[in-house]
Amino acid sequence: MAYNADILLGTIIKVHGYEGTVTVKLEKAFTENIPEMESVFLEIEGKPVPFFISESDYPGGNILRLKFDGYESIEKVAGFTGCKIFLTCRNNGISLSENIDELTGYMVYLPDNSLVGIVTEIINNSGQKLLIISSEKEKEILIPLHDDLVVKTDKNKHIIVMDLPDGLTDMN
Repeated sequence: MAYNADILLGTIIKVHGYEGTVTVKLEKAFTENIPEMESVFLEIEGKPVPFFISESDYPGGNILRLKFDGYESIEKVAGFTGCKIFLTCRNNGISLSENIDELTGYMVYLPDNSLVGIVTEIINNSGQKLLIISSEKEKEILIPLHDDLVVKTDKNKHIIVMDLPDGLTDMN
């Protein structure tokens, strides 16, 4: 689980109820698009501390309620008020919120280590980013760049591992 200080989910504004639930005021970017989360980082005394989420509730607007594993009382979460919450970076390398233009030249593999090809271009459509990949057979493949498809990235080796739906590479 990697910490990503670039993706601020929001700030804990108060404790909700008696069972350790906290109320989070969401950043504008997340008010209509709550990501699925298993864990987050709380910034406590300037340092990132990982927490696993046991329950979440989105009542609407800019409010999200979270409950963390092992924190089932007001006393345990009272000190979290004012803490910033950051999302985890699942893919252990490049965050897709970063400048994705640097992905040009990366080699794309499937989880079974088979090579799909090399990223030659990124198309930045509104709402969807597409990778243009040149395969070994000199064929161009269009693949959507989405968090759910990226298994991991390695910035040092210029590698992206993607779990693609069956037949996607054959469609292009």
